[in-house]
Amino acid sequence: MSGDGNVSAEAAVVMGFLEEAEPWRLQAPQFPSKVGGKPAWLSQRGLPSVPGLECEICRLPMAFLLQVYAPISGQDRSFHRTLFLLCCKTPECYTPNDSCCIKVFRSQLPRRNEFYPYDPPPEDEPPSDSDLEQSVLPVSGIKLCWVCGCPGNKACSRCHSVTYCGKHHQTLHWKHTHKKECCKQEASIVTISPFLFPESELVTEPEEEETKKKEMEDKGEEETAQAGVDCPSLADTLAETDLEEMAMHETEDNKVFQRFKKKIAPEPHQVVRYSRGGSPLWVSSQHIPSDKDIPSCTCGAKRIFEFQVMPQLLNSLCVDSTGASIDWGTLAVYTCSASCNYDNHYCPEFVWKQDVSADQHTLR
Repeated sequence: MSGDGNVSAEAAVVMGFLEEAEPWRLQAPQFPSKVGGKPAWLSQRGLPSVPGLECEICRLPMAFLLQVYAPISGQDRSFHRTLFLLCCKTPECYTPNDSCCIKVFRSQLPRRNEFYPYDPPPEDEPPSDSDLEQSVLPVSGIKLCWVCGCPGNKACSRCHSVTYCGKHHQTLHWKHTHKKECCKQEASIVTISPFLFPESELVTEPEEEETKKKEMEDKGEEETAQAGVDCPSLADTLAETDLEEMAMHETEDNKVFQRFKKKIAPEPHQVVRYSRGGSPLWVSSQHIPSDKDIPSCTCGAKRIFEFQVMPQLLNSLCVDSTGASIDWGTLAVYTCSASCNYDNHYCPEFVWKQDVSADQHTLR
C-alpha cells in the first residue's frame, strides 16, 4: 500500500486480505504489512514508551493488531513508512463508539538510513541462522518484551535471559512456560506467546471502480422518484413530525448499513481498506466524525483519513465470547497530512471507532 504526496479528491481504494506467509517474510527487513504476531518495528529508535502502549481504560499493555506499510511516493523522509495499530485485549474496555482502548503510531525513514540497505530486500529467504524471534533490536540495542514484542527492559530476576514490558507480562510468561524453562539450557525460545493474535500477511489488490456509474444512476433515480411525490399539506406534515423524527435515524442508519454491505459484497473477505485522502466506508449513520472531531497533528498539519479496519478481521482473531468481547464496526485511522518526522520518534496518530447500532445486529 502506498500513498501519493499530492492527495487527490477521488483517492483510489486498495483492499487488504489475509494470507499465510513464511515467517521470514513478516520480519522488519521485508517491510511487511501484516496482522497479528509481534510488531515488525520499522525504525529501531524512538519507539513508543511502555505507558504509551497501555490501554487508556484498564492501563494494561495493549496487543499488536496490525501494521500497514504505506510509503509516500515523492517524499524522501517517507520512503519507508509503516502504521502500527494496537488494541486492548480486555473485552470490558470495548464500550460503544469509544476508541480509548485502541492506539495507532506512525514510523518513517528515508531510503538511506542506519537500519536497512539502500536497495530493496532480496526475494530469497535469508540464511537459516537469522534470528526470527528477536529479543533485541540489532542496531539500537532496544530490548523487547517476550510476550508482546514491545519495548521491555524488565528482565527475569533468575535467568536474566528474557525481558518484559512490565510485571503483567512477566507473570503471564511465567505461568505459561517460563516457570518450567527458567535457568535451563534446553529451554525453548520458539514458544509462541499466548498473548498474540494469529499472524498473517496482509496482501492487497485495488478495488474495481465498476460501482461508481451505478451509484450515480441510483442517485438520479432516487431524486426523480422524490420529485414525483405529491407534497403533503402543512397539517399532515405537522401531524407526522414525531413519527418522522423517530423513523429518520432508523431509516438513514439502515440505508448506510445496506450501502456498506453492498460495497463489500464483491470482496467479502477484505479486512482493510486503504485510501489515503479518501473517505471511510461507514457502517452506520451514527457517530460519524466531523472535521472538528479529528484533531490536527502535533506539527499543526491537518490529519486525513488513511485506512480503515473492517469488522471481518474479528473472525480471524479468535476473540468471540458470549459476554463482553473485542468488537468494532470499523476502525478509521487518520494521519498527519504532511507525514511529519515527529523528531524521528514514532508519532501517535488518531483512530475513530464506530460500532454498529443495536438494530443493525439483527441485520448482519
